[in-house]
Amino acid sequence: MPSWVVDAGLVVLAALDAWINLDDEATPLMWACAALGSAGLLLRRRFPLAVFLLTLPMLLFMDVGVAPIAALYTLAARTRNRPLLAGSALLNAAATTLAWPLSDTFSGDPFSGDRTWTLIEFVYTLAMAFAPILCGQLVQARRDVARQLVEVQVAREHERALYAQSVLARERAQLAREMHDVVSHQVSLIAVQAGALQVAAKDPDARDAARTIRTLSVNTLDELRHMVALLRASGGKETELTPQPTLADLQQLIANSGIETTLTGELPPGISTTAQRTVYRTVQEALTNVRKHAPGARAEVRLWHDAQHFGLTVTNTAPTRPSVALPSARHGLIGLRERAELLNGTLTAEPTPQGGYEIELRASTRPA
Repeated sequence: MPSWVVDAGLVVLAALDAWINLDDEATPLMWACAALGSAGLLLRRRFPLAVFLLTLPMLLFMDVGVAPIAALYTLAARTRNRPLLAGSALLNAAATTLAWPLSDTFSGDPFSGDRTWTLIEFVYTLAMAFAPILCGQLVQARRDVARQLVEVQVAREHERALYAQSVLARERAQLAREMHDVVSHQVSLIAVQAGALQVAAKDPDARDAARTIRTLSVNTLDELRHMVALLRASGGKETELTPQPTLADLQQLIANSGIETTLTGELPPGISTTAQRTVYRTVQEALTNVRKHAPGARAEVRLWHDAQHFGLTVTNTAPTRPSVALPSARHGLIGLRERAELLNGTLTAEPTPQGGYEIELRASTRPA
């Protein structure tokens, strides 16, 4: 139920309670106190102490219960000041016990001002005033417990995440060992056999093919070493995860791509090695996609930077030859977007109006 509906209902009940207890001799001042104390309940959530004080004049003129009980409950549910709550209970009991005019309270008339009965009524009213206060404190304690349960649940989830990370680190270490012991061994044999074939072959085409196989094997071994180092360093310090290659290898990457590519612009000096790795991998993935999906196309790599951002744009023309359909899950672009997010950046990939394709990396010069 919306809170404003509850507050409006309390205002109606408080007004009805005051109307029942006001007699025909009620003065305009009494009606004003009743209206002000009842209407003030609309603001009890924002100004609980002020609303409680507004209900005290009602108690001097009439025997009401809805408005002061609601005000005391709200005050107790929203404050931790125990002396304030005790003082509010005393004020409520005093206002209920006092007769108007105040001189009647301490008069000698046994029917209206007997001090013994006044004291009994004060104690009884004080005990009644503590009832909504205790309920409000109970609600506050319940909220605290619920909040602590949420914190405990968050802590448990954090512990589960840490345990999952430790398990993942062990799995990565095992995978690194397998890659090093099995895959690298096989690729090394391929490189050795290709080198032997390059020396022994007499046909120029066979020597070129052997040279290409050996070059690719060596490059694969280099990449494999970086992957193994990355897997083994998982969970360690950030410096241990700093990968290679860097921007110094970008020219060699473009030269070996087999694509007519132009490189323009520059990046700001002193960018992190992680950022250099991201730039390198973005260019590598873009040129790989050109080879796969746009045979015969030309590419342009443009590096740029300003005061707060840096990035690159790789644009290729439309293909000049039909491409062979190859399976692709677009995991390469997904990985590049994740790398860009680590740099507080974004990566976009979309076709150009001329029939080509464009990949743009935009990252912040400020550390992530």
